Amino acid sequence: MAQHLDYVLHLADNAVVLGQRNAEWCGHGPILEEDIAMANNSLDLIGQARMLYQYAATLKDDGATEDSLAYFRDAQDFKNYTLLELPHHGALVGYAVDSRDYAVTIVRNFLYSAFMALIWEKMQGSKDAQLAAIAAKSLKEVRYHLRHAHDWLVRFGDGTDESHQRAQRALNHLMPYTQEFWTHSDFETQAAQASVGVDTQHIKSDWDTLVRNALLEARLQMPLTEGFVTTGKHGTHSEHLSFLLDEMQSLARAHPEGVW
Repeated sequence: MAQHLDYVLHLADNAVVLGQRNAEWCGHGPILEEDIAMANNSLDLIGQARMLYQYAATLKDDGATEDSLAYFRDAQDFKNYTLLELPHHGALVGYAVDSRDYAVTIVRNFLYSAFMALIWEKMQGSKDAQLAAIAAKSLKEVRYHLRHAHDWLVRFGDGTDESHQRAQRALNHLMPYTQEFWTHSDFETQAAQASVGVDTQHIKSDWDTLVRNALLEARLQMPLTEGFVTTGKHGTHSEHLSFLLDEMQSLARAHPEGVW
């Protein structure tokens, strides 16, 4: 049961962290239409996180709620991929400030949405009926996220010299973090063996094909991915997650008895 709970929390943490990151564009989008599109993207992800946290609370069965799981766990307790907590610019230490780069946001959303579209599709056949139902709803949303990110990826890559360079820099920066998709944790392994979750190795070739085809269309080069493999899903994160959680959790922690 503990591994089952950890798997659900992993999915929930992925959704809430990327939802929070993408919400940072609210009021700052490059054009009004994209401001609204990214806000809707964030709302979808937060909605997925809510369903998963609610389910995790029932599995935990100790008085936990969706709010306590989102707002009152510390960074080392989160099991999200490191890719999703990175800020919207190139590599910087957590306290540094730089302008947001929409190309970074788009490239990350493309890489992750391509991955989750395959995950949710397969998870519709999960032996866990609750996860299968969440997967069916989430798949419809993530397919839109993927289409949106793909269209902007091509627009950047096959656009001006500057947009092409920004997209390639973002890809070079973010692609190595996707190695974490393909390394196993105990909770992922057990979930897959129990036909509850998805063995990510079974979707890797499809993901590779999807990504390579999009990069070809966008005239972007596939960068190397070898090197250090991040371990966010094991609770060891970049310095950026604590800054993100400080902002996300501050109101709830300041008013722990509040009812929203």
